[in-house]
Amino acid sequence: MGIFGSGKKQEEREIAGGEVALSDGKIYNIAKKIDCIGDSCPRPQLMTKKALADCASGDVVEVLIDNPSSVEAIPPMLNDLNSSHLETIKATRYWEVYVIKN
Repeated sequence: MGIFGSGKKQEEREIAGGEVALSDGKIYNIAKKIDCIGDSCPRPQLMTKKALADCASGDVVEVLIDNPSSVEAIPPMLNDLNSSHLETIKATRYWEVYVIKN
């Protein structure tokens, strides 16, 4: 295991596709899914920033995180990335954070 997590390859960490229905009743297409399970700060924030840099306006990114401090750190950084926090959902072993590029 590396210093920043499980050592998963990049292609295993970013997955495109899928849909999600959030509590606002809207269904969103997921442009990218970022697997940050097992990663500690600041890796989830850096991976989220990188994923959003590659996204177009209106794209939704799903970030899977099991580190509580990263869950708290992502929403405040989104203003600087021209993005917005849609919702955070607590799953059994991790959180699903949904972000949209403005």
